[in-house]
Amino acid sequence: MSDLQNRRAFLRAAAAAGVVWAADFALVEGALAWTAQQTAGQKAPPFAALTPEEADAIVAMTERILPSMDGRAGAREANVVYFIDRALATFNSAQRTLYSEGVKDLNAQAARKTGGASSFAALNAQQQDDVLREIEMTPFFEAARFGTIVGMFALPTWGGNRDFAGWHMLGLNHAGRYDSPFGYYDAEAAGRG
Repeated sequence: MSDLQNRRAFLRAAAAAGVVWAADFALVEGALAWTAQQTAGQKAPPFAALTPEEADAIVAMTERILPSMDGRAGAREANVVYFIDRALATFNSAQRTLYSEGVKDLNAQAARKTGGASSFAALNAQQQDDVLREIEMTPFFEAARFGTIVGMFALPTWGGNRDFAGWHMLGLNHAGRYDSPFGYYDAEAAGRG
């Protein structure tokens, strides 16, 4: 077999592989779109570590730490509570008691602040801010603040950063692939250096 025939065989194989890869990529994109449509109308998944009452308080708390502003999503829209819940159920299970006791204390302070509020989540935004200022030096607040920030910017597979809301806040756009920013560093390879 001549060198020319080997090159042609290689190019045919490479073209065929490219077509197969492109077809697979289209299937993957279609599957992702179908999944997004299927999950769009579903109700929220159950919590693994938090009770519904604890989750309500955590949602209200995280919303005050990272509120939505000027059309940008905040902690509530980014589902930060699901990141915190998943963390407490897995790698951060050591803080489960801290969160449970912290939410009880948060609700008790809310009841004292307003003369009988049923929970921290039932307070208006100004009252929530006042309660949070009173506890901002506690280990619970520090843990919730850290969890809020990480949940806002972590990979969405961990439960938070829904629809890449945190990344969009920073001006980052998630892409399945990125084009190389060709520039000065490849000038030598192109024969210009």
